[in-house]
Amino acid sequence: MNRLERSIGSVLRAGVVISSGCLGLGLVLSLVHVAPQTAGFLLQAGLLTLIATPAARVAISIVEYTATQEWPFVILTTIVFLELLASAGAALFFNRRL
Repeated sequence: MNRLERSIGSVLRAGVVISSGCLGLGLVLSLVHVAPQTAGFLLQAGLLTLIATPAARVAISIVEYTATQEWPFVILTTIVFLELLASAGAALFFNRRL
């Protein structure tokens, strides 16, 4: 397994573990009606982590491809990352209540 695969595996594993932990703990706190603000925060943090994990994977790929000077992959991965950012920005912008 090369360095890129190990890095991506670590990022994905960490994202899933953190997201699952936050969502699980938030769900338990929500169900037992203890600390509703903390439960809501944990649920939101878990979802945000789950959503951000693929973007972190793409960012790691850009760094690793740059380090190995694989320029076609750097360009393609950067385009994918910019599309992810644009879609997130568009979702935030167009979801505003006017």
